[in-house]
Amino acid sequence: MRIVILGANGPTGRLLVAQTLTAGHEVVALTRRPADFPVRDSMLDVVGGDVLDQGTVDSVVERSDAVLSTLGVPFGKAPVEVYSRGIANTLDAMKRYAVPRLVVVSSGAVTGESEPTGGLLFNRVLQPYVTRVLGKTVYDDMRRMEALVTSSGTDWTILRPSGLFELTAVTDFSVTEARGPGRFTARVDLAAAMVLQLSDERFIGKVAHVITTEHNPSLLSMIWREARR
Repeated sequence: MRIVILGANGPTGRLLVAQTLTAGHEVVALTRRPADFPVRDSMLDVVGGDVLDQGTVDSVVERSDAVLSTLGVPFGKAPVEVYSRGIANTLDAMKRYAVPRLVVVSSGAVTGESEPTGGLLFNRVLQPYVTRVLGKTVYDDMRRMEALVTSSGTDWTILRPSGLFELTAVTDFSVTEARGPGRFTARVDLAAAMVLQLSDERFIGKVAHVITTEHNPSLLSMIWREARR
């Protein structure tokens, strides 16, 4: 399959590119900084461009079989539109070139629901501060993105990870419609879950939660990491 990856130069996107190549697919990686992209492969085409530019998106989506989006921006006070405008451009291109499959990364925090195993500090203090203050503009735009995807008519899947952290290898992660049993998701597991969607039809037209079930960091270490950022 010929797979387009949006947000390819981000921390999850780079892992996704590597895993998609390992799975034997041809990959088109869209990034605004192609010179900085660390992966080189005969099956990889690194394209410089912005997902907010319709012409650029058209050029990479044409002749592809699926689009995987790991678009992401850091938290800040400025309005965010990368998720919604980027996916709107992608959906326009997919319709134009009859590309059926779309998998996008959102977040388990978009619903504002409490995490069953989160505890009082996580559910009443940390998560509300992150979603309503620190990352409000990001989560607002993720919700706009999800609304566009779910009404698109494509073979879509939305994957919602929880707090992202780093591991060196894929673990025994879970992908479930119901909110998964845990607070964190390793980026390498999230990438693996996205690759899995290319051959697994169970979550077409559904939202699924990706949770890492082993080697999770402590809540204190995650708070410290976010504070340092």
